[in-house]
Amino acid sequence: MQNYIDRIVRAAKLDINLYEEVEADKGAMGQAMGVVVLSSLAAGIGSIGTIGAKGIVIGAITALIAWYVWAYMTYFIGVKLLPEPQTKADHGELLRTIGFSSSPGLIRVLAIIPGISGIIFAIASIWMLIAMVIAVRQALDYQSTLRAIGVCMIGWVIQAIIFMILFSILGTTN
Repeated sequence: MQNYIDRIVRAAKLDINLYEEVEADKGAMGQAMGVVVLSSLAAGIGSIGTIGAKGIVIGAITALIAWYVWAYMTYFIGVKLLPEPQTKADHGELLRTIGFSSSPGLIRVLAIIPGISGIIFAIASIWMLIAMVIAVRQALDYQSTLRAIGVCMIGWVIQAIIFMILFSILGTTN
């Protein structure tokens, strides 16, 4: 358990070696998924004041699906469309590194404090995006951080479009 907590803290500290470590550790998939679930639960708890308790469950399920879709899109874009000569990765490597890049999202639990939710969610989002860029750069063995940023942004836009289409088809319930 201490190793898991240590990994979460190191991921939040943007420790490049941590991302290399989980990329290589095929046994870390459950830990990566756990980080995504914990981060999404933190977001759900933080948004109780605006969404209510249902946000916890909806947030956890949505975050897991979004993690998988974004990781797959990032894999496809980064390995198939925009690889560097030394790029070698599999989908699992990206799932693990991107999962741990969700660790800064744990601070979203603090958004339950009235009056600071917006700033907490903004800080968490920026921090998580930076962690994701590092995770992608390390998992895809990129030399260029700009390429990692581009891959993350393209994947995010595609993921957002997919979710907008799904939500428009399924509708929202109140």
